[in-house]
Amino acid sequence: MQALLKLNVVPCTFLKRLNRFVALVEVDGNVRRALVTNTGRLEEFMIPGSRVFCIPKSGGKTDFILIAFEDLGGKGAIIDTRTQAKAFERALELNLIPWLRGCRIKRKEITVGNSRLDYLFECPSGEIYAEMKSAVLRGGEKGEYAMYPDCPSLRGQRHIRELIELSKNGERAMIFFVGALPGVEKFRPYERGDPEIVRLLKEARGAGVEIHALSLFLLPDGKVVLDRPSLEIEL
Repeated sequence: MQALLKLNVVPCTFLKRLNRFVALVEVDGNVRRALVTNTGRLEEFMIPGSRVFCIPKSGGKTDFILIAFEDLGGKGAIIDTRTQAKAFERALELNLIPWLRGCRIKRKEITVGNSRLDYLFECPSGEIYAEMKSAVLRGGEKGEYAMYPDCPSLRGQRHIRELIELSKNGERAMIFFVGALPGVEKFRPYERGDPEIVRLLKEARGAGVEIHALSLFLLPDGKVVLDRPSLEIEL
């Protein structure tokens, strides 16, 4: 494991999700509002009484950002997509990701067609257009899979279609998944969440789009660690 970030986490108790972006948490006996950046349903985590990890937030209508839910062995499953992105970018900077060896971020939020993709990488072999997705649904008999998505995602479908077109037009294109769960070993798409995503990922692979995944999680002391820099992909 490699530490990537150190967060000033505050242990909280999850009470309920008010809407897509706001949850109620209890901190030192007081009820506070926490920002939720992950738009998935996260039903396996959003259970009243669950232990969560938050970080203080200044300004706006929320007091905290909900970073992670306590998961296996007291470790945190990171639902906060901003933390996932920061951790990934730090791992890239440290050259810890084998499928992006020697690459750097050339630009972020790249407009392609009717979408905005997360990254344009500059690599020794050329540029790569890439989209990152959060995989925080656990699956498999032993809980060994990180999965995406947990609900239908028209945005995700659109991104994959854009990557397919890029690849067909001779560009290098990539989609990668952040399995932000402790103990996962593989990635696979969740067909019950969105069967069209599964179909599109298979089409994308056939069109030459590169598909990768990595895993990371939160330690109770606030360290975000890279667990597996490359997860096996099953489609």
